[in-house]
Amino acid sequence: MGAAELAEGVRAGNRRALARAISHVEADSAIGRELQRRLYRYTGNAQIVGITGSAGAGKSTLVGALAREQRRRERTVGIVAVDPSSPFSHGAILGDRIRMQDLTADGGVFMRSMASRGNLGGLSETATGVADLMDAAGFDVVMIETVGAGQDEVEIATAAQTTVLVTNPGGGDEIQSMKAGLMEVAQILVVNKADLAGADTAMTQLKALLAIADLGAWRPPILKVVAKTGDSVGTLVDHIDEHHAFMRSNEHGDRERRDLARKQIVALTRAALHREALVTANQSGALAALVDEVAGRRRDPRSAAGVLLEAVRREWGAEIASR
Repeated sequence: MGAAELAEGVRAGNRRALARAISHVEADSAIGRELQRRLYRYTGNAQIVGITGSAGAGKSTLVGALAREQRRRERTVGIVAVDPSSPFSHGAILGDRIRMQDLTADGGVFMRSMASRGNLGGLSETATGVADLMDAAGFDVVMIETVGAGQDEVEIATAAQTTVLVTNPGGGDEIQSMKAGLMEVAQILVVNKADLAGADTAMTQLKALLAIADLGAWRPPILKVVAKTGDSVGTLVDHIDEHHAFMRSNEHGDRERRDLARKQIVALTRAALHREALVTANQSGALAALVDEVAGRRRDPRSAAGVLLEAVRREWGAEIASR
């Protein structure tokens, strides 16, 4: 099935076509890139919501509770669940699909589990593209759940319009560590497992950090939620709706949309340059030679990186000159 036929199937809401299209985007195939070019014009209608926070915060449970609440509001839901990859086999357990298995029988929910493939930002490189496909397929809400690597997950800011930061009682040191990271990319702050002792303390800590954060026109609300029972999940959906309306309604929202577009372009360019540079370095033999020097303590890693960068630039310059 070619890109044109798959694109028509995605637009028509064909689940099999969507699944195949996502596989092509994940593989970064020529068909996958063509699909993204064809379908991007049809995006921008869905709420793209990122759910992030450290491991054990209850993100998967919260995503499931949010999906059920959205379905009660008669909205269709796409879920991109990013699971950590093994550093050895590069495979993933894809446990989020197991934890949200009850949603798979709902025709208004489409879930895709993806491996992070070693991406330190908590997202697989193609998660944004997959979310765009779900958007073009007509889903009302698309949620992206990140790996759970903690403060490093700021890359969710390049994929989601609304980022929900999830923490839980007893994470005092974890909350303090968020000052320079996740706190600055989140539009909504959630203390999950709020039925446990320490929830009020966590709320106070978040409010204190928010008071010194560099905020724009949108001031992130902070709320307590018990995802396991669904307590206050409806209020969280209301806040997500409010931020979605904010993004569409005024000049601040336009600035946010342009900033999101810039972040996406830069992130994808950085990833592409990283891949191409490694290919060039390996093919030229420059990397192998430098590895020998650093391993033999004849050169330090930082200067080796500078030499490798110059070697890659020369190879690229020669390639351009030969065209």
